[in-house]
Amino acid sequence: MSVVNDLITEHENGSISFGNYELDQKAKKSDFEVRGDRYKVKTFREATRLERNDALVYESEPGTAVHDFTWNEDGVSFSVECPEDCQVVLGLTDEATYRVLVDGRDTGMMDTGRGGKLVLSIETGENNCAKVKVIRA
Repeated sequence: MSVVNDLITEHENGSISFGNYELDQKAKKSDFEVRGDRYKVKTFREATRLERNDALVYESEPGTAVHDFTWNEDGVSFSVECPEDCQVVLGLTDEATYRVLVDGRDTGMMDTGRGGKLVLSIETGENNCAKVKVIRA
């Protein structure tokens, strides 16, 4: 895998990839349209943030590259790449319960509060990458 040099891109299967943790300075791309939704990405070495129609979808510290990101009412699925372990905040449904899987390993159930945010600590391991799946229970 590698960083997303265009900052955000859409794939034929409807997923998107975004983020570039190699940048020393903040970079952003706004008004990227995917199936009628407007996305904005801000990314650099210290953080990566994705918004959909001005609402938080994904945020990480430090910055990450995210591949094959899919999002719907039932949850999200993506691969995250980072040269070190990272913390990811996902903007999901308010006051809901989700099952979290990292590299196919069930890490348990997690709840969102009123803001719908779910906070994950992700170990990227030797290959600097992890596959994440979050499924609404």
